[in-house]
Amino acid sequence: MLHTFFRTLWAIVRKDLGIWVRQPANIAATVLPPLAFILIQALGSAAVGRSPVALVRLDNGPQGVQMAQIIHDADVFRITDASPQQAQALFNNIDVVAVITIPANFTAQVQSHQPAQVDVEVNNLNLDFTNDIRRSVPDAITQYYHAQGSSSPVKVTLHEQNLRQRDVQLFEYSVLPTIVLLLMIAGLVSSGLATAREWETHTVKELLLSPTTSGAIIAGKILAGFVTTCSLGMLVLGLGAILGWTRPEGVYWLNTLLVIVLVSLFSSGLGVAIGAWIQRIQPVIAVSIVAALYLFFLAGGTGVLAFEPLWLQNIAAFVPLTYGTHALQIAIFYSSSDQLGLDVTVLAASAIVSVVLGIFAMRRGIAN
Repeated sequence: MLHTFFRTLWAIVRKDLGIWVRQPANIAATVLPPLAFILIQALGSAAVGRSPVALVRLDNGPQGVQMAQIIHDADVFRITDASPQQAQALFNNIDVVAVITIPANFTAQVQSHQPAQVDVEVNNLNLDFTNDIRRSVPDAITQYYHAQGSSSPVKVTLHEQNLRQRDVQLFEYSVLPTIVLLLMIAGLVSSGLATAREWETHTVKELLLSPTTSGAIIAGKILAGFVTTCSLGMLVLGLGAILGWTRPEGVYWLNTLLVIVLVSLFSSGLGVAIGAWIQRIQPVIAVSIVAALYLFFLAGGTGVLAFEPLWLQNIAAFVPLTYGTHALQIAIFYSSSDQLGLDVTVLAASAIVSVVLGIFAMRRGIAN
C-alpha cells in the first residue's frame, strides 16, 4: 500500500512538472511580472539619489578648483562639466535638474575672508529632485569646509560610524521582495494550473479510477508545485549571488533557504486550493497573478515598509510575504537572525494553513 502511494505520488509530480516545463505560457505567466518589476526598479533607482547636474566652474583659483572637486567626489550628483551657455541649454532642455555655478571671484572671496557664494539654479519639475539638490549642495559645502582643516573659518568635524557593515543600493534592496513575488506567482500558477487542468481535461476521473488514494493525488499536486517553485527560487537566488545581489554569508545561507522553502510551500498549497475551487485554467492564471500582486503590494514590496503609511504597515502585519521579505533582507544584507523566530513561525503557520486549504479544496472537488 505504501509502495503504491509513493509510486502514484511520484507519477503525479513527474507529470505536472513535465507539463509545466513544456508550456511556455506557464513559464511566461510566472516569470514576466517579476521581471517587469525588476526592470522598473532598475530604471527608477538609476534616477534616484544621484540627480543630473551641470557644474559651471568660472574660478580657476585653488579654492574654486577644490570646491569643484568636492562636488565631483560627493557622489550625490551625476556631474556634467559645462560652460554657462552649455549649462543653460542643458537646463532648458531638462537634461539636468540643476546648474551649480562656482563664481569667478570665489577664491578671492575665500582668501579675503569674505562671504563666498555658490549659485544653484534648480528646476523644480518635481519635489523629489528639488529636495535632493537642496540637501546635497549644503552637504558638499560642509565637506568643503571640513577639507580646509584648521584654516577653515567654519570649524566642521565629520565622523561617520556605520551601524551596518554593508551599504545596500536601492536596486539591490528591491530584488528580495521581487524574489518573494516570483515565489508567490510560481507556486500559485504551477499548482493552480496543474490542479485545474485535471478538471478541465476531465483527467481527474482517471486519477480517481486508478488504484491509489485521494491522499496521494492531493500530496502529488502540492509537492509538484512546491518542487517547481522551490527550484525556481534556488535558481534565482544562485543567479543573484553570482551578480552580488543576494549573497548571504556563512550560516545565513540556511536561513535564506529555509525562508524560500516556507514561502514556496505556502504559495503551492494556496495554488492547489485556487485550482480546485475554480477548476478552469484561464481564470486560475488571472486570479493567481492578481492575488500574488496584491499580497506583494500589501506587504510593502515596492518600498521600505517602515517608511510606508501606518495603515499599510498595519495591513502588512497580516500578510505572510512581509515576514518572508524581512527574513531574507536580514539574512542576506545584514548577516543577522533578528526576529527570525517570528518570521519563521508566521511563514510556517501560513504554509500549514494553505496546505490544509489545498487539501480541503481538493477533497471537496474530488467528492463532487
